[in-house]
Amino acid sequence: MFDLYQLSEEHKAIREAVREVCDAKVAPNAAHADETGEFPQVSLDALRASDFHAPHVPEEYGGAGADALATAIVIEEVARACASSSLIPAVNKLGTMPLLLSASAELKQRYLPKVAAGEGMFSYCLSEPEAGSDAAAMTTRAVRDEDHYVLNGVKRWITNAGVSEYYTVFAVTEPGVGAKGISAFVVEKADAGVSFGAPERKLGIKGSPTREVYLDNVRIPADRLIGAPGTGFATAMRTLDHTRVTIAAQAIGIAQGALDASLAYVKERRQFGKPIADFQGVQFMLADMGMRLTAARELTYAAAARSERDDADLTYYGAAAKCFASDVAMAITTDAVQLLGGYGYTKDFPLERMMRDAKITQIYEGTNQVQRIVMARQLLKGII
Repeated sequence: MFDLYQLSEEHKAIREAVREVCDAKVAPNAAHADETGEFPQVSLDALRASDFHAPHVPEEYGGAGADALATAIVIEEVARACASSSLIPAVNKLGTMPLLLSASAELKQRYLPKVAAGEGMFSYCLSEPEAGSDAAAMTTRAVRDEDHYVLNGVKRWITNAGVSEYYTVFAVTEPGVGAKGISAFVVEKADAGVSFGAPERKLGIKGSPTREVYLDNVRIPADRLIGAPGTGFATAMRTLDHTRVTIAAQAIGIAQGALDASLAYVKERRQFGKPIADFQGVQFMLADMGMRLTAARELTYAAAARSERDDADLTYYGAAAKCFASDVAMAITTDAVQLLGGYGYTKDFPLERMMRDAKITQIYEGTNQVQRIVMARQLLKGII
């Protein structure tokens, strides 16, 4: 489909276009979103005007129809400017991927054009207070009542909750059978009984609200079921195989932003009569940062190619890309703060924000400890 070792002209053009939008409209608001914790509406407006808010939505639903690599590039470039804003395209993909994988034609046609048109964002509701890494232990229930389902429960750590209009919610429809009793549904913000907790007070990505979602006797039509009853958990796991690539892309975008800022600083900062970029110790740090970032980017793009083809080894590559890229982002942003010395520790420069933002990429959509379990199981099965 595309050469992993040389981006197509189309992919290069997408990168240039996104970077232009982000440099002009997204980056200038990144510090404000972090400082205030306000959702970056200016970023959403700019991305929506350029059709980068949900680039993955297929053309048949009015979307840009970007492939998995192009979508990763969009998220990477937005994250380079503002990690909080990169969760707009990333979470739109996360929330709608279950529909793309498993929903009926009618359900896709009902919601995907709205996301493509920017009429509402889509969030993903899997985790609960007592069901994080062990997602199959969820207790949210969906009980059939003639031609409706009634949902009750609490979802936690939901990205863009309260801002998104639509939510993919996973709930138990058949208790006592574990993962095979879980189903997936589309819930709307406007549905009676839907409410939200207070925004979490977070270390990073402060401009992207994270809240609990409360479901109190939420009655929805049965045709909002995604796929067949009992297939929700399988859909959730297949979704994460694809969207872990987007978290890897977010991580390398944050890391690239940190490296860019570091390079600019060390060429300007002078000590002992010359730029600190001339010192071998600094050069070794820069070389390691660049080497790690290049490796992470290549692995992420390789995973994106497998996502596009839905290859049998996607589970391994998605986990590997997410785990490696997020570890790299944490290392690079930490080194970047070190390179700037005392300045790196202040809010006058963006590095401390990038370092804080990078941390979450090692945690959400499956902690990196879970990713290593996933990879090991794939290796033991002989899939890789």
